[in-house]
Amino acid sequence: MTGTVSDAPAARADASAPPGVPGPSAVGRLIGEPFAALRGLLARPLASYYLLVASAGLLLVIGLVMVYSATNVTTSDGGTGSALAGVQQQGLWAAIGLAAFWLAQRLPTRTYRLLGLPLLVLCMVFALILVLFPDLKAGPVSTYLNWITVGPVQFQPAELAKLALMWWGADLLVRRGDSVTRWKRLAMPLFPLTALLFLLVGVHDLGSMLCMLLVFLGLLWVTGVRFRVFAGMFAVAIAGVIVLIADQSYRFQRILAFGQMARANGCTSPDSLQGSCWQSVQGMYALADGGWFGVGLGQGRQKWSWLPEAHNDFIFAIIGEELGVVGCVVVLALFAVLAYAGLRIARRVDDPFRRTVAAACTLWLAGQAVINIGAVVGLLPITGVPLPFISAGGTALVVTLVAVGMLASFARAEPDAARALHARAPSRLARILWAPLPPLPAEKKPGSSRSTTAVRAPRRRTAGSRGTDPRRQRAGTRSRSTTRKDRR
Repeated sequence: MTGTVSDAPAARADASAPPGVPGPSAVGRLIGEPFAALRGLLARPLASYYLLVASAGLLLVIGLVMVYSATNVTTSDGGTGSALAGVQQQGLWAAIGLAAFWLAQRLPTRTYRLLGLPLLVLCMVFALILVLFPDLKAGPVSTYLNWITVGPVQFQPAELAKLALMWWGADLLVRRGDSVTRWKRLAMPLFPLTALLFLLVGVHDLGSMLCMLLVFLGLLWVTGVRFRVFAGMFAVAIAGVIVLIADQSYRFQRILAFGQMARANGCTSPDSLQGSCWQSVQGMYALADGGWFGVGLGQGRQKWSWLPEAHNDFIFAIIGEELGVVGCVVVLALFAVLAYAGLRIARRVDDPFRRTVAAACTLWLAGQAVINIGAVVGLLPITGVPLPFISAGGTALVVTLVAVGMLASFARAEPDAARALHARAPSRLARILWAPLPPLPAEKKPGSSRSTTAVRAPRRRTAGSRGTDPRRQRAGTRSRSTTRKDRR
């Protein structure tokens, strides 16, 4: 009977609709069911893990395809190298990065906390070497601006410094606890070492310094630093960036080119088109030629020596040219899913270090993508920051995959995810080949919540009562013994 009564209004509403037109209840079900299914998928214990790994994996695949498309013009353009040389090198770095991803999701949290300070000191030493010897050649060791080459291995210390700052800063702030609200406890030694690192890296690589600034701001934001500290840091950061821009003439030219692109009649003179505006204008041509669906994968024309750094900093322009607006939207959607997964992990983990690192890492990856894409579409000045997962580059790709592997380990350590993984009881071989089981979350004791204080308070009052106070007990014993003597 109950079901008949409850279904009657819906049946009358559908009957009142014109023939062939769905009623209000049908429209509600049509709209609500997909959202209900999505909420059901997101409510699963390992949803954060799958969202993170799926979005990162798809971005990596897209990156390999687009690197091949942007670098396979070598032989056709009269070059002597192989058309597969670029994608082979990027594929090798991707394989190393996947191995680093596998290792990172197996490491416990204490390992990251221990690696932070030694890695930070090592990166600062490398950065100092690059500042003092920007073009050094000493046997198998050589340096050039942002790069250090040791034999066949070439790496960029600024990329490693992002991980080092994140691990060391999170460990320091978590150990300080609530005292981070006090200026003296917050400033030393966090601010001096961070400022020195920013200065050493920003001399030759302003874009990486801005990404590290995002990491630093993410650390302070999660730990609850006061707003006036953020305001002061923002003022100091702006002043430092202005000084670093004035130190290098090409940076100032990029700012001027950005100002010219922002104007309606900017970058129209022959000097500007052949000079500072060249890269921005060619990137705009690539995006304009792509239209909605692009000219086809591998059919782009701007990569034929027209667009500088087509395989690296401006690879998003090649995506827009060959895959069109649809391809660009797919890439943006994958980065949005990655950012959502990272913030979801930061919200759901119960360990303060994991929460702080997850938020800072997400802000770094999403912010770097915004800086790169904003420069390509003309919303931000060009800074030379690569697009995560997609741009060609070995050190950046490996470091990014390490960060994703770390986030994956944090996602598996969510309380619900950890319980679900232990309930499944995977085989020993699966734990060896993929990842060990995360530790089970500590069960909340009956006295660990807010009600604990309410329960303990009466106990303390009872402990201070006449019957349990030691001094009053002794006084009562003496009085009882005196009474007994009197009675005798």
